[in-house]
Amino acid sequence: MSSGQAGFWDVQDRLRQLSAQGDPLEKLATTVDFELFRADLTAALGTRDLRKGGRPAFDPVLKFRMLVLQALHGLSLAQTEYLVADRLSWMRFCRLGPGDAVPDANTLWDFREALIATGALERLFARLDEAITGAGYLPMAGQIVDATLVAAPRQRNTEAEKARIKAGEKARDIWPDQPAKARQKDTDARWTVKFSKARPGPDGKPQIDIAVPHFGYKSHISIDRRHGVIRRERTTDAAAHDGARLREGLIDPNNTASDVWADTAYRSMENERYLAGAGKVSRIHRRKPPGRSMPRHHARANATKSAVRAHVEHPFAHQKGVMGLVIRTIGLARASATVTLANMAYNMKRWCWLDRRGLHA
Repeated sequence: MSSGQAGFWDVQDRLRQLSAQGDPLEKLATTVDFELFRADLTAALGTRDLRKGGRPAFDPVLKFRMLVLQALHGLSLAQTEYLVADRLSWMRFCRLGPGDAVPDANTLWDFREALIATGALERLFARLDEAITGAGYLPMAGQIVDATLVAAPRQRNTEAEKARIKAGEKARDIWPDQPAKARQKDTDARWTVKFSKARPGPDGKPQIDIAVPHFGYKSHISIDRRHGVIRRERTTDAAAHDGARLREGLIDPNNTASDVWADTAYRSMENERYLAGAGKVSRIHRRKPPGRSMPRHHARANATKSAVRAHVEHPFAHQKGVMGLVIRTIGLARASATVTLANMAYNMKRWCWLDRRGLHA
């Protein structure tokens, strides 16, 4: 009788079946050489003093693969640990066998904290971008800039506490006698209101726009028009104005075309001067004049721009839908790490898609 335990050949047969069914993680692991991140990961962790003993450290590339899995599926660290131990396809992606030890959630937390403290995630993002470009997907045909809100756990504070948070005080100063409470308070996230344009009523008259309150952060990105890869990124609190971020590193100087598309939030004299000084051509939407109708030629130009600008919504829709992007952590630094990892995970999936379509330059 069978003992009920899967043998080596049983596992191999199951993996072959998963491959035959088109395991997307196998394709991702084939497309992206994770060894290209090893030097930056090792530098972020520093050298370990072997004289102190203890069990051997987990491979940093293994832990980074697990963070990518977390970002791909919008998981907590504990959920990631469990699913890597549970799913054969995830084990294979992490180069583990059924009997191998899996880094636990605390180990992954410490690893991510080290990446944040050393600024390694920015270098890893740039390393991936270089690899995608080296694979033939050059940033070209111009770039599209936009931002989206990313939800974080809502805070319940008094009006006095809110005022102190807006004034820039730290949680430990606001709740000095409640350290446990202070650790759970996010004083970097902010409230904002997002307006949804209301459709005209049955009589054709305009309706009141819908205002939706939102708490959390904002992800700002720039994608290249040709391949839809996120080339530049930045994370701020939700109340930060989109327009000013254009001048804070969102423009990719390596794009082979000069055109820059964005919505009306980015339309300002400062941005127009900035783009002109950088040798870029503004394709930013024009605003409707207050109290007057939009000139017809401006409306036609905006419609033409919208056909191009709409492509920047695809990364946001995929991240919030398929990838389940939300902020589970406290503070801007960790929120930025979450968004950067999500942007890297999206770019990896995009690279796989581009390969399947054969869309080299």
